[in-house]
Amino acid sequence: MRSLTGQVIIITGASSGIGEATARRLVRGGARVGLSARRANRLEALARELDPSGANVLAVAGDITNAADREKLVAATVAKFGRIDGLVNNAGYGTRGPVELVPVEAVRKNFETNLFSLIALTQLVLPHLRERGDGCIVNIGSVAGKIARPLSSIYDSTKHALEAITDGLRGELKPFGVRVTLIRPGFILTEFVDAADAASTGIIEKAGPYAPYLGGFRVGYDKLRRIAGTPDDIARLVERVLTADNPAPRYSAPLHAKVFLFLKWLLPDRALEFIVRLRK
Repeated sequence: MRSLTGQVIIITGASSGIGEATARRLVRGGARVGLSARRANRLEALARELDPSGANVLAVAGDITNAADREKLVAATVAKFGRIDGLVNNAGYGTRGPVELVPVEAVRKNFETNLFSLIALTQLVLPHLRERGDGCIVNIGSVAGKIARPLSSIYDSTKHALEAITDGLRGELKPFGVRVTLIRPGFILTEFVDAADAASTGIIEKAGPYAPYLGGFRVGYDKLRRIAGTPDDIARLVERVLTADNPAPRYSAPLHAKVFLFLKWLLPDRALEFIVRLRK
């Protein structure tokens, strides 16, 4: 087991949800953190709450899709703490709607945030880890990265792609002592659903022939709320990964996430499609 005390960890999407819970847990454990998110006021308020002295928490507001903001985040973290020990790639959002009707630009935008910008930030951090022969990359994926759902296939495909990137990175970085792990959250009670609704409003309002199926989509989410986990369920896994000498390639939480992934492994595709398909 490794000690969390003194580790320098960058966390993206840190102003709410899983990112915020991860920041709280890591700071309690003695880590020093560089926090990134677009909402400067919330990010700075969180940083002051976690460490009024400012010695162990750095808030660097910015947009992960902006190259200059990514460079600023890495440079500011190194300037303040002297090194980087880990990166938690958590920033992301969802686009909803039938593939036929989602504008290609909206697809590109979702991939830009959830995948391309994640890769670009990782590329900036990796030299610091590789040259020291130590460090950890934690990518926050999703059960949806393994089980795609109707009307959510754009978001789900970004998480499918993240599975491949994570596996490739793990093999590439193992000779340098850098650990790479994917965490697959199930349904977690955060602002994610509201943000996905807001990002997809125009698409949903013009659903046309797909409109009758949207009700089934919402019913499914309402059912999931009954078994939803909390952001700290995922934050605990992040802490577990960062303190493990040899973390597993993948973790999932809460319990329903593990059940769904087991069913994916166990059942033939047609049976699984019956479970996740939408009904009028």
